[in-house]
Amino acid sequence: MNDIIGGRAAWRGDQVTQSPLWGRRFTEAEIAALDAALAGTRGIAPPRLRAEDFAIPTLRPLLDAVAEELEQGTGVVRLSGLPTGRWDAAALKTVFWGICANLGTPLYQTAAGEVLAEVKDETGTGAAVTGATADGSVPSARARSRSTGPLRFHTDKCDILALLCASNGIAGGVSKVVSTVAVQDEISRRDPALLKVLYEDFWRMKPGDEEGERTTDRIFAMPVFARGPAGEFTSQYSRTYVEMAHAVEGVPALKPEQIAAMDLLAEVAEELCYQAPFDPGDLQLLNQHVSYHGRTAYSDGAEGKRVLLRIWLAVPFSRALPEGHRVQWGETRPGALRGGAILGRSAIAA
Repeated sequence: MNDIIGGRAAWRGDQVTQSPLWGRRFTEAEIAALDAALAGTRGIAPPRLRAEDFAIPTLRPLLDAVAEELEQGTGVVRLSGLPTGRWDAAALKTVFWGICANLGTPLYQTAAGEVLAEVKDETGTGAAVTGATADGSVPSARARSRSTGPLRFHTDKCDILALLCASNGIAGGVSKVVSTVAVQDEISRRDPALLKVLYEDFWRMKPGDEEGERTTDRIFAMPVFARGPAGEFTSQYSRTYVEMAHAVEGVPALKPEQIAAMDLLAEVAEELCYQAPFDPGDLQLLNQHVSYHGRTAYSDGAEGKRVLLRIWLAVPFSRALPEGHRVQWGETRPGALRGGAILGRSAIAA
């Protein structure tokens, strides 16, 4: 196996801005088409809204280009200029859902039925949820994301993560994105032995606040980096879920080389990432097989609150995955309906 992957997905830092789909603004004609689609929904709203209920043929060339960039290009897209100020909260969610439904299939984000999430501070105090608590327990990824604290680089359990900035806080909350292909390649150059460790199994946990309390497959093993049947790269990773698994009695302790490998991954990701503040109306789409995302800490105030709308997507243009990833994804075939908190189940209501 060639350890250096390279290619368009191996971008570093601000090289991502060379993509025509990073920072690309919606045109007036495209926004008019979204207005027309919104007016034509006949009261159908998420999660009942299907692609055929939100017809946007004017955006088809853009969405086709987005799909190509996500799977064959950099793996990251930032579209800007959605007029959040002229749509109320419900209409904005309908437009966001409609765009996503024309790109793929929305998935469940929790076993309790969350399908269109609002990522915002839910602590009520503005407190940051970060490391282990006084009793040694590890806060879940969901608890961390619903606070004002920073988020470490990670992936979500979907092929494509869609985030729409509805409003932003008064300070911080800068989005961080990094190519996992570039991270893999750089670790290969610096420490091939630790790269090998990242291709070996790490114990992970399926968190109860996302996937429900489970009697089977709650703790499972998967590598951080992997290759599909034809060599397709994928990385599905959250250090939080690794730490949660190893806090469970009976799970073997992390090996020193595993800790060193995760530390090196975090160091390299921080060096190679691109930081981009969110503006209201920004729509960010990330291929979760070739990118990680995180954020800096933020603070809300009287002048504004940070609210990101989030949809998880399975898409028809996704890559094949290793057979060993079935425990996490439910399906490994390319283009399959897979992932989500309820494996392989569409979140579009009947």
